[in-house]
Amino acid sequence: MDTEEFLLPRSRMANERLHAMVPGGAHTYAKGDDQYPENLAPVISHGRGAHVWDIDGNRYIEYGSGLRSVSLGHAHPRVIEAVRRELDRGSNFVRPSIVEVEAAERFLATVPTAEMVKFAKNGSDATTAAVRLARAATGRPRVAICADHPFFSVDDWFIGTTPMSAGVPAATEALTVAFPYGDLAATEELLTRYQDEVACLILEPATHTEPPPGYLAGLRELADRHGCVLIFDEMITGFRWSEAGAQGLFGVVPDLSTFGKALGNGFAVSALAGRRELMERGGLRHSGDRVFLLSTTHGAETHSLAAAMAVLTTYVEEGVTARLHALGERLAAGVRDAAAGMGVGDHIVVRGRASNLVFATLDENRQPSQRYRTLFLRRLLAGGVLAPSFVVSSALSEADIDHTVDVVAQACAVYRKALDAADPTPWTAGRPVKPVFRRLA
Repeated sequence: MDTEEFLLPRSRMANERLHAMVPGGAHTYAKGDDQYPENLAPVISHGRGAHVWDIDGNRYIEYGSGLRSVSLGHAHPRVIEAVRRELDRGSNFVRPSIVEVEAAERFLATVPTAEMVKFAKNGSDATTAAVRLARAATGRPRVAICADHPFFSVDDWFIGTTPMSAGVPAATEALTVAFPYGDLAATEELLTRYQDEVACLILEPATHTEPPPGYLAGLRELADRHGCVLIFDEMITGFRWSEAGAQGLFGVVPDLSTFGKALGNGFAVSALAGRRELMERGGLRHSGDRVFLLSTTHGAETHSLAAAMAVLTTYVEEGVTARLHALGERLAAGVRDAAAGMGVGDHIVVRGRASNLVFATLDENRQPSQRYRTLFLRRLLAGGVLAPSFVVSSALSEADIDHTVDVVAQACAVYRKALDAADPTPWTAGRPVKPVFRRLA
């Protein structure tokens, strides 16, 4: 399909309708049409497996499905069957359902480094509960976040650190400090500077970069020595690194950890897990001050917990994590070969663990470029590949991967032309895509 002939009239009209009613035109900023080339932001009709169809009738191979949440593919049979079993039995009651017992048991059996778990609907609630619990347990006000990780929560303690901090009081912003990933000395200096003030260290244990040898264990020792709580945000690493997340793979036990995304394969469920001594502060079987840990009306919807149990079972029984790595390795090798073959191997760069691949688009000076990203995305879309990242799902086939590599090769040929001209504008056909976190719209 030629890019110039690739039009999405129905999607374009639906996007206009969305903007008229929904701020930003989407309920998640990372799904906004500003993340896609102008007039080429598909509005999805449905999905099955590794494919989605837009309302204009185009089919795409999809990557990064549901912002990394749909790791088994859309409408996965085992997940859908588990959900359907619960739908006719009611979804929410005035007392806990037996499904809550079963889901907690299944989760803790899969993530044995945790002793207690509480479910919610989204990652932000879980990470904010972890931060509140750490503050309550330590009596300290400051939160130390990893500066190299892009997102932790929609709540003020994190959003105040981003360019979109409008509406966050300066006093709240001042309570969050940052440390660099992989640098124990800098983290120790931070903890010493704010001696007895830091309640917790919160980070993704691994995402685009694997932890240097001894790094996570070193953080564990620092947290113990300085009396703060170590929190692993496993929203992305959970299941994709191992069934028990990065903590299970690297053998370092945090005090608290948060899971989501892959946990529900698209259904809304997240989890806060951790040491009993800490978690019970949000319960009824202790004598100290009560901590309002997590309390959500829909946090234990039966069908979402059934989806989570099906996901946990599928990962363990079918070796999903290994499949994600195998598919990702095939894709990364293919993309790198295609880029090198077209002379852009230093400009289209695949990074990350095989199960969680992202790509960088670099300009003629090898600097990150939103304009070159726009060119690349346009060519991928025209070839039937919807890829804000190269994060794989287990539903992909080797044929899907091979087709993706072919489309990437065609995109790289155009990329080379733009580099030679030192100007991608003739191939972007409109405004460039934009980063999510920016001060002005």
